[in-house]
Parts: sequence; C-alpha cells; structure tokens
Amino acid sequence: MRTLEHVIGGARRASATTLPIYDPATGEATGAVSVATAADVDDAVTAAGKAFEEWGDVSLARRSAVMFAMRDLVERHTDELAGLITDEHGKTLDDARAEVARGREVIDFACGVPSLLKGAYTDQASTNVDAYTFRQPLGVCAGITPFNFPVMVPLWMHPLAIACGNTFVLKPSERDPSASGLIASLYADAGLPDGVFNVVHGDKVAVDALLDHPDVAAVSFVGSTPVARYVHQRASAAGKRVQALGGAKNHAVVLPDADLDDAARQITAAAYGSAGQRCMAISAVVAVGAAADPLVERLAAHARDITVGAGRDGTSQMGPVVTRQARDRILSYVDGGEAGGATLLVDGRDLVERPGFYIGPSLFDNVVPGMPLYDEEIFGPVLVVLRVSTLDEAIDLVNANPYGNGVAVFTDSGVTARRFQRAVRVGMVGVNVPVPVPMAYHSFGGWKASLFGDTHVHGPEGVAFYTRAKAVTVRWPGNSPQAAPDLRFPTAH
Repeated sequence: MRTLEHVIGGARRASATTLPIYDPATGEATGAVSVATAADVDDAVTAAGKAFEEWGDVSLARRSAVMFAMRDLVERHTDELAGLITDEHGKTLDDARAEVARGREVIDFACGVPSLLKGAYTDQASTNVDAYTFRQPLGVCAGITPFNFPVMVPLWMHPLAIACGNTFVLKPSERDPSASGLIASLYADAGLPDGVFNVVHGDKVAVDALLDHPDVAAVSFVGSTPVARYVHQRASAAGKRVQALGGAKNHAVVLPDADLDDAARQITAAAYGSAGQRCMAISAVVAVGAAADPLVERLAAHARDITVGAGRDGTSQMGPVVTRQARDRILSYVDGGEAGGATLLVDGRDLVERPGFYIGPSLFDNVVPGMPLYDEEIFGPVLVVLRVSTLDEAIDLVNANPYGNGVAVFTDSGVTARRFQRAVRVGMVGVNVPVPVPMAYHSFGGWKASLFGDTHVHGPEGVAFYTRAKAVTVRWPGNSPQAAPDLRFPTAH
C-alpha cells in the first residue's frame, strides 16, 4: 500500500512511523501516512523560514499571479481532489466537490492581495510632516486542520497567509491527509517557490512541536473545543498569534409563521449532510409553539427518506462517518438518548452492521437541556428537537448554550428576524438559511466556546491576522529648519 509522505522544502520525505488510512465506505485500510517527529517539524519550519527571506519581499503582483494560477489549477483538479476527500472522509462526491468550490473562493479573495494590502497615506499630518501605514507579513505561519473538511478548511488559511507574504506549514488531519499532498503539488505547478508551503503529517507530537517552535509566528486551528482551548493556551504561552476555532451546537429556531415545508427540507440537509460532520451542521431544532408538531412530522419523513451509501455511489445522499471510533461514539449517544427519556423518532442504528463505518440518520423529540444529546457536540447524523412556547424562550435557550458558532431562524417576519439576529450571542446567523457560512470576502468565526482568540478566519480579519501594521512618520529637515532642540513632546501643528 502507498505511504503518504511529508512535503518539506519542496521534497517528499517519509517517516519511520506510520498510521493507517481507511476507506470509511468499506472499513479497509487503503494506505498509510507518515507520522512526523519533532525533528521533521523543525526541518519544515526551518525550510519555511529560509523561504520567507525571499518570499516576504516578492512583489504583490507576483504573489497575486501565483494565486491566479493556483485558483485555475484547483478548479481543473476539482474532481481529483473530491475523489481523495470521498475515499478518506466518506462524504459523497457532490458534497466533496462543493467543499473544494467553497475553499477555492478563498483563493479568489487572495488573488486580490494588492488591494487587500493597500496602506493609508496622510499628507501634511503636521507642518511638513507626512504619515502613512502599511502591513507586513509575520513570517512562518502554521495551520492545524480537522478531518471534516480536508480541503476547504486548510484553504481558509494558507492561500491568504501566503498571498500576504508569509510561508506556511500545514499539519492536516491524519485521517484524510491525501488531498494536502495534491495541494502541495498544485502550488509547485503554480510557481510557488520551494519551502513556501510545507506539509507535515502526524499526531500530537507534530502539533506540540508547531505550537512550541520559536520560529513559528502564528497558528491557525480548527477542531474540537477542548483541543482549541489547549492550542490557544499553549501557543499563546509561546508568544504566538493564535486563532483557534472550536466546537459547536448549532440551533435552528423555527417560528409558527415559517414556511414549514421549506424549513424541514433545509434543516434536514443541514443536519445530515456529510453525516453531520460539519462544524456548521444544525444539530438542535428549537420548535416554537404551534410549529412543533407539523415540523417534527416533516423532519421525520425526510430523515427516513435519506439514502445512505458509499460516497462514490451516485445514488447516495449521505455517506459513512470517518472512522469506526466515530461511529461507535455516535452510536453511544443514540443509545443513551433513548435510555435517558428522549423520544426516538428515527433510528439510524440499523445500518451499523454494514461493512464500513455507517450509522443512519437519527431524530429525537422532547429533548431538554441537561441531556448529553443536547449538551454535548455529537458530530454525527443525530438531530434533536427541543420545544419552547415563545421566541424569548428560544433566544434564552440559544444564549445559555456554551457554544456560539452558528444559528438560524426560520420565520416570515422581518421584525422577528431582526430582533433575533441582534439578540442572539452567536457569531454567525442565518435567516431562513441553515448553514450561514460567510463568503470568503467576509470572515468566519463563532463566539463563546466556539472561538479562542479574537480574530476570525479568512476575509478582512484573515488579512489582519496574517499581517501586522507599521506606521511611518516622515519629515525632511530642509523643509522645517530649527535653530535649537525643542524638548517638548511633539504635537501636530
């Protein structure tokens, strides 16, 4: 079987230790991935540091040209990238293609780096004194990314970091690492110099080596809340700039005046797409008043109609989950939810006997806070329904949850929608949109336990994260002769 290697300074390198790569649709190992040592990580950071000496001074026009070329290559290799995602993650090919397309939007945004890095100039800020500001790259940046979007989430990070003049070391998930190797090849084909983009595979050893390395200036992370907290604390203690996106419990609040047919269709897609393995998946429905019974009836009917199968099967609407361990963990929530008093309306456990890592859509009604089904992030195809009487109760429920990644409201009232979007303490809000992932020219990020650090990814905040501002004040002595030193603090005059 093939062994996936690291990419360090433009060269491929294997490690003595490997981990298996599985096809979730069959449960069989299809290859292995090298596991980096701390020395491997140090070599990658060193290569990136050496490359930064030149790349940081490369013109914006040339950086933009590389991004335009990369954008074209990613588009032309969409099917190949999608196939790698499906074979190692399990999501359907159509879903994988959509992932690549959403990631490519960040490359589109990065193509405009000459405009994104325009500074500000003030003429005659004081008598014969001019002032201006501009932004410069940080140096070596690192990205630590999750299994659920092996192409899109890394693309939220490295195109913008590189376009801004930094070099990059990516540590992708060891569960579905192959797409990152192809991305490295595409960067080389796009004309990116060796060492600007590096890939190290592995586990906690590689992660800790990046967090601790003195030559890594910034770390971007997406994953679970406990690990995001750990990454933020450890990297911050090492003096690095950190953005660490954590977990989620995304709610969909449905009002009685909503189009319930549309809401049920949209929520079903958002809950069970990619087998619920999305940080923006809807996992909790808050049914308000008279909306509850008809909405639950529609949700149950849609869940039962979903076709579950291999991601490469064109008839499949939902694929398997990523690993056997993930399937068993999700299964334990379904078992516990039924035993804990929630009403199980759709049971996905019938599929667990299939070869591969399958569990079908599950739907629970009459869930309340305090149940693990609601309190914890399941990250699987399990949707729960909570019932409340009023919009105020729904808002209070959302705000009491420790997560604050995404939320949606379904209503036909603009007044209600505006009140809701202002009152909820959540970073991303959808109005009749269940997965409110911002476009690349806006920034993505949650609140509360869904984000550690104060900067969101991609968009304008991404530019700010991967650069630092410099302010320059200029006076030419011939324009303002002075007879003697003036010891007063300088002021504008």
